[in-house]
Amino acid sequence: MMLATVILELLLIAGLAKWLGGVTGWIAGGLRIIAIFLVLKIVRTSRYLSSDLMWIMLIMLFPVMGTAFYLFVGANLITSRATWSMVKATNDSRRSYLQDPEVLRDLVETYPECEGQAKYLSGYAHFPAYQNHIGDFEYYPLGEDGFPEMLKAMESAEKFIFLEYFIIAKGTMWDRMHAILKRKAEKGLDVRVMYDDMGSFTTLPMSYAKKLQKEGIRCIPFNRISPVLGAIMNHRDHRKILVVDGKVAFSGGINLADEYINQKVRFGHWKDNVIRIGGEAVWSYTVMFLTHWKALSKQEEDFEKFRAASSHDLKGAWPDGFIIPYADTPLDNAHVGQDVYMNILNGAKKYCYIMTPYLILDNEFVNALVLASCRGVDVRIVTPGIPDKKTVFGVTRSFYETLIQGGVKIYEYTPGFVHAKVFVSDDRTATVGTINLDYRSLYLHFENGTCLIGSTKVLDIRKDVEETIEKSHEVCLKEARFNFFVNTKNSVIRIFAGQL
Repeated sequence: MMLATVILELLLIAGLAKWLGGVTGWIAGGLRIIAIFLVLKIVRTSRYLSSDLMWIMLIMLFPVMGTAFYLFVGANLITSRATWSMVKATNDSRRSYLQDPEVLRDLVETYPECEGQAKYLSGYAHFPAYQNHIGDFEYYPLGEDGFPEMLKAMESAEKFIFLEYFIIAKGTMWDRMHAILKRKAEKGLDVRVMYDDMGSFTTLPMSYAKKLQKEGIRCIPFNRISPVLGAIMNHRDHRKILVVDGKVAFSGGINLADEYINQKVRFGHWKDNVIRIGGEAVWSYTVMFLTHWKALSKQEEDFEKFRAASSHDLKGAWPDGFIIPYADTPLDNAHVGQDVYMNILNGAKKYCYIMTPYLILDNEFVNALVLASCRGVDVRIVTPGIPDKKTVFGVTRSFYETLIQGGVKIYEYTPGFVHAKVFVSDDRTATVGTINLDYRSLYLHFENGTCLIGSTKVLDIRKDVEETIEKSHEVCLKEARFNFFVNTKNSVIRIFAGQL
């Protein structure tokens, strides 16, 4: 896309010079002045200026096509019907997320240090907190650990099965799930599948949705790839959601392809995770799925008919902290995924452990990591030892020197690729989901996560990170320093990291 911008700019200038002759210079000057005012607007209104550096440079270097590219992709000023449908469905769905005030009050009174996070998610982002109970939440440290539980839940389905995933690929994993979906659809269950068209572009044929529909499985590819690109084309559905009967939901880092359960080796051992959610919190995942389905199908739907009756005898259920499932959309002014991460990091007093496949950060996040370390927090970040994208891995490593100098410890997972996205802190709070520490996940994609506060399962998540660190290599400062040419290359790539 950016290469096309450069080529079109040059062709336009050449065309103007031939057509208008000496007037071209005046036109070019005028366009530069317009570009300067647009850049000043970006500087004035940007919440994350380092992430907008790409647009600033593109507009200044190529004022015509750079400006057009920004308006078309960066600013979302040119929108499609799909964009408006998504925004409307998201706004409408807020009526379905209702916070029980007693639960929120209990959370704040029990864990006052987490009051900010709870009120941010419940009040500002509109994702309610729920009382978690023993048995409601389970953390599986590998995809192959959680996959059998996903199959078991699907086999138990009596009413509906909803799936929303970034990648679906034919193979052992999907074939087993597909067989269950097909069988359940034949029995009359409401079976629906959403997959991202770009994410599954190389793994599924273009006609795959029609194949599923012929089998009775309702299917919608998210944001169909189109030669006539709309602004929403740059926003992909990176969510991972499986909901069964409104009683159980699964999420985590895994997509539905064999490498995620180590049935296929691509980049060494694939370190990922799966989470299972039960109880009332499943409702939030049901609403997340139905919101996207409503937007893409353009059909009204009564969400309430998919709400399961409470599975708990509350008098006999043992409380286990609180749980807040949440989603992130690039079509509003909030960056919920990043804000949840920052709230955990800024609230940490003893430790904050992080797992992420990519590390492409803005200055604010780098400073927050270093500041946490400077105030005595044990900050550790686990990244892959074997990368899936060498260019992105180079950019990830370009952040090491600054972070290590600031006291942050960096570990590369020696056996292979870390795809898990985890923050855990102080044995009190954690979040697991789909949100990478990179520009695309934090600003451009549709994402989801699950925040735990005060649950004993936070300790399971901490244990998983610590066991992963034991299999990893700690990067020293000498290893994090590169020569002039590597640093220059990575600096240039950083500017355009939003399009990687």
